[in-house]
Amino acid sequence: MSGVVGVVLAAGAGTRLGGAVPKPAVPFRGRPLLTWPLAALATGGVEDVVVVLGAGADAVATDVERGGGTVVVCAAWREGLSASLRAGVQAAAARGAPAVVVVLGDQPLLDGAAVARVVAARDPGRADAVRATYDGVPGHPTVLESSTFGRVAALRGDAGARELLRDAATRIRLVACDGLGRPDDVDTPQDLARLEPGG
Repeated sequence: MSGVVGVVLAAGAGTRLGGAVPKPAVPFRGRPLLTWPLAALATGGVEDVVVVLGAGADAVATDVERGGGTVVVCAAWREGLSASLRAGVQAAAARGAPAVVVVLGDQPLLDGAAVARVVAARDPGRADAVRATYDGVPGHPTVLESSTFGRVAALRGDAGARELLRDAATRIRLVACDGLGRPDDVDTPQDLARLEPGG
């Protein structure tokens, strides 16, 4: 994957999901929720993965290591998604990554083929970012080239890279990933039930 580093954002407390278990450790089809996007990155050919944890990091770190990821703890996780993204991109930049492929830690039906497709669509000379689309709607996985890392460092709030990706100065390539898994994320018990077979 030409040195592209996977960044899994999984630092939030997941309060809407409820329960005593940290959100990344919530069971889904017999495995912790976080292990699913980790597996998608692996099957998509991404060998170097950092997982950004915050709330309940100690309880989740073992799942990350078993899944082949490296834990990055975001002390500022309460600030919102942008803090997690900054921490992940900073860790990837320290590894000399030419780009990152970002996924969410609560996307259990993400497909490795979608990861491989967006990474293969990289064209750093013409695009600063590559985004998967599903039925025409942009989502994850999303590739950010190293040319965006400085701007990622300036992001604040709970919007993640949304502001960066809406900036007219950011050159974005959209890649259709219809039929390659689903981008749904899990925020509530209803979301979790809906993604189960027959849900």
